[in-house]
Amino acid sequence: MPRTPVHVTVWEDGGAGKPTALFVHNVITWGDDAAYGFAAQRPLAAHARLLLMDRRGYGRSPEVERGDYAVDAEDIVALLGDGAHLVGHGYGGVGALLAASRRPDLVRSLTLIQPGALRVAADHPVVAEALERARQGVADLPQDLPPGEFLRASTEGLGLAMPEPTPERLRAARTSMRERPCWDADIPLRPIADAPWPVLLVSGDWAGAPELYRRYAGEPLIACAETIAETVGARHLRVPGFYPHTQQPERVNEALRQLWREADGGG
Repeated sequence: MPRTPVHVTVWEDGGAGKPTALFVHNVITWGDDAAYGFAAQRPLAAHARLLLMDRRGYGRSPEVERGDYAVDAEDIVALLGDGAHLVGHGYGGVGALLAASRRPDLVRSLTLIQPGALRVAADHPVVAEALERARQGVADLPQDLPPGEFLRASTEGLGLAMPEPTPERLRAARTSMRERPCWDADIPLRPIADAPWPVLLVSGDWAGAPELYRRYAGEPLIACAETIAETVGARHLRVPGFYPHTQQPERVNEALRQLWREADGGG
């Protein structure tokens, strides 16, 4: 595996010759986190060598002054090696998109789980409203807000149960507060549309989500995923709930297995 500044958890269940799949997580989490990360994707190690990247400032990766999806993209490209399936969620989906657009030759397939690249769908009225709200929210965010309060606002403030504020979770919250906003990323989709490998978008249907969470996050994320899928000619999988790979792991894992088989010529 290439040497990079970030920590990578490796899951592989015997047997040589399996493809590699690189997973890139969202905010307030890390690669193998059971609450918001990819712990539920552990069974996929029977089909591929799984690399779970901890983005800078998260998990077991080194501290960073300010997280940046463009820097994440550089780390992703390094970890793709000679070629890998790429899976990104939320903020990690933005880094994955950017990495794939820069080096499509290193990607075998691309899966985006509710990517936060809202700017690509800025013409959609729901997304336009969300972008304006997000920009104002960043401007109003107190510079000295404790990470515990940020964690509370990001969960209980939207009607969700707040996770246990462990040191690892608080560190993830602190990094999330300082990251370069991913929703304003200017990402060229033409290289993705022109690539020979398949692309999958995954969204929840947001049924049962707290009203504020559905309105402020769910509706814009669904519109963004629909726009990306239509633009690049991707399949768009919708599953019940609002956190697809943790709430519906069997369906998401099966979709990933099918995508990887298709990309690798297995039908």
